[in-house]
Amino acid sequence: MRRVSLLSALIVLTFTRALAADFCDRRVLIVTGQSDEPHHHWRETTAAIRDILSKVHIAGIVTTEEPRGLTAEALKGYQAVVLNYNGPRLPRAAEQALESFVEGGGGLFAFHLSAYGPFFGQTVENGKFRAVDNGWAAWPAMIGATWEASKIGHAPRGPFEVRWNANSNVGKYPPFLANDELYHRLTISTGTTVEATALSPAQGGSGQQEPIIWTNRYGKGRVFFTTLGHDAMAFHQPGLRSAVVAGVQWAMGSNCVADVNPPLRMLAVTQGHSYPTEFYAMLNSLGGVKWTHATSHAEAFRKPIEDRFDVVLLHDMLNETPPETKQNLRAFVEAGKGVVSIHHAIVNYTDWPWWYEEVIGGKYFIKPVPGHEASHYREGVDYVAMPVAAKRGHPVLKGVGPLTVHDEVYRGMWLSPRIDVLMETNHPENDRPLVYIGPHPKTRSVFIQLGHSGSTMDNPGFRQLVRNAVQWAARRTN
Repeated sequence: MRRVSLLSALIVLTFTRALAADFCDRRVLIVTGQSDEPHHHWRETTAAIRDILSKVHIAGIVTTEEPRGLTAEALKGYQAVVLNYNGPRLPRAAEQALESFVEGGGGLFAFHLSAYGPFFGQTVENGKFRAVDNGWAAWPAMIGATWEASKIGHAPRGPFEVRWNANSNVGKYPPFLANDELYHRLTISTGTTVEATALSPAQGGSGQQEPIIWTNRYGKGRVFFTTLGHDAMAFHQPGLRSAVVAGVQWAMGSNCVADVNPPLRMLAVTQGHSYPTEFYAMLNSLGGVKWTHATSHAEAFRKPIEDRFDVVLLHDMLNETPPETKQNLRAFVEAGKGVVSIHHAIVNYTDWPWWYEEVIGGKYFIKPVPGHEASHYREGVDYVAMPVAAKRGHPVLKGVGPLTVHDEVYRGMWLSPRIDVLMETNHPENDRPLVYIGPHPKTRSVFIQLGHSGSTMDNPGFRQLVRNAVQWAARRTN
């Protein structure tokens, strides 16, 4: 019986994914840019929201940090607005543009931040909320709720269970654990549908079941509101991540497919050279990647790896190649798995020409060898890595513009005539190619020369480059 159910689910999932291109020609605008800091940090929560939405197969996600400039023209082409804002009242023209967008059939998804404050005509004085004006007249009608200044509050922040209602408009979902602030004593408007609730504790709370997620209709538009989303840690909870996906899909009126791919499995190998601790933060920034760190070849390649990893990231520097490395790394490559090689890994495996001639396509020689002189380096150099104009559409370069780095330059390397160069530099102390694809017909290999300094590892452009390279090498992108 279980096998039949699983088979049926796989058939439905395959069919749904096949139709995703038809269902998901949708665009979402995230409106943000200000909050009542230090109580809420909009940059952190916006980044978390973007990360969640990136897992949904929709046509595009755009963020604006200037909501004051919203106009009807600016909102054209979007199917939903995700509001993560708690700054000053917007100009009346911007408010009217958002009202008209929703009333005309657009979706609105609003969070935690927008449950109180200037939109309701409220301010804080001496730690207490009070009403200062009538606020944005359409806002309570749009979100289907009000929160009087005298009632604003929540229990001490912590974990609590959220239960979806059995007849939820959004779908059938199991209860989930939130780690957040549990707002209480909001007034839900007539006609608004409460989709999920949580029990507020008597100590510091209301002792009542409180609305956590609700939906509302405003004109032809759909509005999804949740009081969850206090900070990035709240958005880390799997239940809230699922609720965000479900809510945005409902607001858009589209059943777009969430990314069901398992995390990409990556083996990161270091040995033979020091590196900045920012290397680990860079690895942690690679969304959707579950990485394992091996600090030596004895640890990394003591047994076959092609069944355990999708891609190997090399940040090692060894001239002599252990036999187990040759055997298991070659089997990994021949199996079609991916390789990303960073910076000083171009020195690797001088005694193994197959590796640098057939897989990586380049080699830095510490000492001269027959037919090639020693290569050269210099640390602490400012230079620019530029995308090759003809390669700007390559997936490895998606979202990566020219990168200005303070890093190490290499000159006089051996370079295969078969490499496909993606980024280059004009610096006289560096060979022109900086990022390139190796020639092996079965694997996808990418060499990225940048990566000596901590500032490079912290550079968002460099992190995007590595993220793209890892996804492409593992065949998660075409």
